[in-house]
Amino acid sequence: MLHHTATGPHQGARLGVYRSCWLGVLVLLTSMGAVAATVQVQVQDAGGAPLAGAVVFLDSPEATRAAKPLAGAEMGQQGKAFVPDMLVVTRGTSVHFPNRDTVRHHVYSFSPIKKFELKLYAGTPANPVVFDRSGVAVLGCNIHDHMVGWVLVVDTPYFATTPVTGAVKLDNVPPGNYTLRTWHARLPVGAEAQAVPFRVADGGASATVTLAGLQP
Repeated sequence: MLHHTATGPHQGARLGVYRSCWLGVLVLLTSMGAVAATVQVQVQDAGGAPLAGAVVFLDSPEATRAAKPLAGAEMGQQGKAFVPDMLVVTRGTSVHFPNRDTVRHHVYSFSPIKKFELKLYAGTPANPVVFDRSGVAVLGCNIHDHMVGWVLVVDTPYFATTPVTGAVKLDNVPPGNYTLRTWHARLPVGAEAQAVPFRVADGGASATVTLAGLQP
C-alpha cells in the first residue's frame, strides 16, 4: 500500500522556515570562514639577517577574550638543560616541569609575573605551575647555575615562534586593529616585547620586524 503524505499550507510553511534557518546557518558559517585572514611576519636582526627563536604575537581586546589556557604544556630538564629552553603559553596555562635527568634539580623563578620554587626533586612534581599573569618569567636551577629558561605568557591565541628563516605565518586571524609584538630571549633582561600598531585587513597582512639591541 502506498502512503501519501499531505503537504498542506502549515507543513509548507514549516518547510519554508526550516529552509530559511538552514540557509541562515550556511550564510553564517560562510561569513565566519571568510573573515579569517593570514598574517605573515619576517623577523630580522639589526644586520638584516633572519632571526630564529623570536616570538611574534598579536594583541587586542578581542584576542584576549579569545585566548584559552593551553593543555599539556611542559618544560622538562634533560642533559642539565631546560627542554625547550623557551616556552610560549597563554595566560592561565598550567606548566609541568618533569626532570628527565638522573640528578635532581631545583627550579625557580624570581620574575615579577611568577615567583615560584620547585625544590630539589626528581621525576615530575605532582602540582604544575600556573602562569596567571602575562609577561616573561626567567627560570633557573639552584643546583646548576648554567641552566636558564624562559616562559613567555601571552594574552592571545595568535602567536608563533620563528624558525631559522625568521618567517612565521599566523592563520585564522580576524581582521581588525592589533598591536604586533615581537620578543626574543636575547633582548636585555626585563625588556618588553617590541610593539607596533598593526592592521589586519580582510585579505591578510604582512610585516617585517627588525629587533635591535640583542645580546650575544
